[in-house]
Amino acid sequence: MVWRLADAKNRFDEAVRRALSEGPQRIQRREDAVYVLSEREYERLSGRKPDFIEFLLDAPDMSGLDLERDRTPLRELDL
Repeated sequence: MVWRLADAKNRFDEAVRRALSEGPQRIQRREDAVYVLSEREYERLSGRKPDFIEFLLDAPDMSGLDLERDRTPLRELDL
């Protein structure tokens, strides 16, 4: 459904309810427009991003990675 901005402001609750039950609602202001959509629809369109803990748990195994500091002496410089 396409809403005029004034109507959407006056009936915002209905616009949100329709976004949840019917799908995205377009709100028109002169030449500009925005959409009100459900969180489920937003995640479907944008792709769900894992939270930080999920990101860390899905990271590759780094148990064989050598993190020891290189102790070789630095080169000498003539200043």
